[in-house]
Amino acid sequence: MALFIVHLDAAYNLARWLMHDETEAEDMVQEAYVRVASHFAGFRGGDGRAWLLTIVRNSCYDRLRQKGASDRNTDFDEELHSAGREAPNPETALLLAERSELVKKSLAELPAEYREVLILREMEQLSYREIADIAGIPLGTVMSRISRARQQLQRTLFDLRNEGAVGVVFSAHTGSGRAASHVTAP
Repeated sequence: MALFIVHLDAAYNLARWLMHDETEAEDMVQEAYVRVASHFAGFRGGDGRAWLLTIVRNSCYDRLRQKGASDRNTDFDEELHSAGREAPNPETALLLAERSELVKKSLAELPAEYREVLILREMEQLSYREIADIAGIPLGTVMSRISRARQQLQRTLFDLRNEGAVGVVFSAHTGSGRAASHVTAP
């Protein structure tokens, strides 16, 4: 079990993003560790992290199927996970909170299969092969989902940022002879 305990944070992070609920995420991680303990004989060695995250992923999707899709969009409270960190100055804190909220909203709007691969790649730093093994999909599908997820995340971030834009600065003339606009957010 020591091989899997070191990956507790990664398991919780994945469950938290898939479940959108801290209590549910804790339950899913606990259930996954129970499954790990009861099915340890089936572990063939290799990457314990990937095996554990596969179990967490499957547990989360099983629970979501049981519950139905109706209550999947519960907001995630980032402030609870930021406790204990030194607070930046108020202006920096406000800007970080706004950016964090934009990213959180954008991630929440992604379809689950896109959100999943982005979390595993960008936050958990897993290789494409590891993600393919965890999700049970071909390597090419992982690459295309990550690409599409990044594109969709970028579009959503841009749209959300523009909705809250305070100032729009227009540059009448650039070196190329074309007008350009720059949107700035607080």
